[in-house]
Amino acid sequence: MHSGSGVRHAIVTTAALVGLLASLTVLSGCDGAHHAGAGDGADSRSAGHPAPDHTRVPGIGDRLLRRIPAGSRQVLAVYGEGRDSADSTAVLYTRHGTSWQRVRGWPAHNGKKGWTTDHHEDDNRSPVGVFTLTDAGGVLPDPGARLPYTRSAAFAAPRWWARSHWHDFDYVIAIDYNRVAGRPPNDPARPQGQEKGGGIWLHMDHGSGTSACVSLSKPAMEYLLRTLDPDSRPVVVMGDRAHLKD
Repeated sequence: MHSGSGVRHAIVTTAALVGLLASLTVLSGCDGAHHAGAGDGADSRSAGHPAPDHTRVPGIGDRLLRRIPAGSRQVLAVYGEGRDSADSTAVLYTRHGTSWQRVRGWPAHNGKKGWTTDHHEDDNRSPVGVFTLTDAGGVLPDPGARLPYTRSAAFAAPRWWARSHWHDFDYVIAIDYNRVAGRPPNDPARPQGQEKGGGIWLHMDHGSGTSACVSLSKPAMEYLLRTLDPDSRPVVVMGDRAHLKD
């Protein structure tokens, strides 16, 4: 009787150990899957997901990728949510060797009517394309910009604009669309003619769409001003996601 009791005890103990080991295996699998998904992507490849191609700026197709100057090591990609949407996301990438690495991203706004590949004055759409970033300025003192910075009260938004827009141009970075690079952002020259629009900048956000510019928060603008480096030949690649993938 004592011997039978011992056997039953051994069987119960063995079953409990098997159950415990199975439980630990399941827990380890969940944890491993979690870390693999956030890590080097080896498990995601086995699940049918390709590894990221770090030799390309994410979401940018060959047509626009070819327009990024060979010497550029800083790209600000502005991903519009839709052709007719004013909502977008701006992400800064830097190139190290042949690899593009994400630095930081921010919510942003673009033209209140969305995007266009044929921008004209007052169409309230931002132009799709690749544009150099060479000059900066604003109403506020230079926050430590690497790009040439012009401080002037002439940047101030007109006071007949809505109060929410009064600080739009406290900081600006000129997008080199229909302008002469190397001049202050508010230089009026428009080499392609007035009808093609101009004065398109990165500037401070007021919470909604713009006339054609791209707007970001004050901390984002300060970060970009202190980070974009002329020696890295920074460019902005901007447009709605569908056009960017072309």
